[in-house]
Amino acid sequence: MTGRVRHDEKITVYVSRDELVALESARLTLRSHGINADRGRVVREAIAIALADLDADPADSALLARLSR
Repeated sequence: MTGRVRHDEKITVYVSRDELVALESARLTLRSHGINADRGRVVREAIAIALADLDADPADSALLARLSR
């Protein structure tokens, strides 16, 4: 057993070169702390964090603030 989770749905997201480099940097930072996660897992966790923050207090959420700029 690999510990991988099968996901039934797929989306395609286009990112800038800088965003991709930042994502890879985050993955390597996590790795230096003993967390081995691929980019997909990092993105899924970031989405979960953003949505939980929005759900907890929409008016004060980081997602609302960033998208309102």
